Amino acid sequence: MVPLSWIGGVIGLLLATAISLYANTLIAKLHLLGGKRHIRYRDLAGFIYGKKAYALTWGLQYVNLFMINTGYIILAGQALKAAYVLFRDDSVMKLPYFIAIAGFVCALFAIGIPHLSALRAWLGVSTVLSLVYIIAALVLSLKDGIKAPPRDYSIPGTHISKIFTTIGASANLVFAFNTGMLPEIQATVRKPVVENMLKALYFQFTAGVLPMYAVTFVGYWAYGNSTSAYLLNNVNGPVWVKAFANICAFLQSVIALHIFASPMYEYLDTRFGIKGSAFKIQNLTFRITVRGGYLAVNTLVSALLPFLGDFMSLTGAISTFPLTFILANHMYLVAKKDKLTSSQKLWHWLNICVFGFLAVAALISALRLIAVDSKTYHVFADL
Repeated sequence: MVPLSWIGGVIGLLLATAISLYANTLIAKLHLLGGKRHIRYRDLAGFIYGKKAYALTWGLQYVNLFMINTGYIILAGQALKAAYVLFRDDSVMKLPYFIAIAGFVCALFAIGIPHLSALRAWLGVSTVLSLVYIIAALVLSLKDGIKAPPRDYSIPGTHISKIFTTIGASANLVFAFNTGMLPEIQATVRKPVVENMLKALYFQFTAGVLPMYAVTFVGYWAYGNSTSAYLLNNVNGPVWVKAFANICAFLQSVIALHIFASPMYEYLDTRFGIKGSAFKIQNLTFRITVRGGYLAVNTLVSALLPFLGDFMSLTGAISTFPLTFILANHMYLVAKKDKLTSSQKLWHWLNICVFGFLAVAALISALRLIAVDSKTYHVFADL
């Protein structure tokens, strides 16, 4: 909201919701194609285009998931630091230290949870943790907003910086709604497959987005253009409430990271022929080495450049736009070409061109934002 203000932010969020729903429905309609289900995005691309597209799509997915995981580790580190400074604001513990702790906890969780199906019981915990964060952030922000003097809602920065931050914000918006792994998430959906996937998407992009809308709008209303990327850094209230909300945000980030890292884990397990008991010495050693190493790289990148908003922009530009919007429209165009009218084909080509342009513009903007922040804060910054 800060780079877009009220009008741009509200319109941008609603528009991002609508186009994300549309793009994901295209992917859902291709889930059952050629008489078979495609439970991986790269499998679907490979079926439509061939082996080269399979490899390219997996590369884009990998980048997308790596950047999402990086963002979650930064978020977990910020939550841990926010909880720490409530009790001891001595500047001894810096953000990179908390990011390192967060990465270590994520690695322990990844080693202990061998596959995605083993995460089932944790999904309920994840929901409760999310609700705690949402309720705490909403209530405390609302209380602050009622008592606060008039806020400044103008877009900060120079004319040039406003242009780049606005473009970067568009990538943030699409990143917030998309994962680039819809087929993987819906792999176990019951028959009729496509109809149930569409029902889930309609729910996700209507009732499911309301809590995010509420936190976003109330937070911006309460604090204006001084709103932090991590809202709990702004709120005032009982220490125990803020500490509990921060710990919940930390734990939720650990669980959510595992969900988005699972396709990479599954690929590595399959690639190296990991079978049998998850806690067999060989398999346990493999998870410690490979998953621990993967998350160590993630943690290093997170601590090196802990700019959460910038990473969201970069991820949206280099993977979310291509995967969710450009590829989805082109796959649908290729797969359904004999059933589409000329105007429908033109519509999909228009989407491909527009989102291609936005991806390039957002990439330039994100790189500039990271370069500027790197000069301002230096690497391993304590934000």
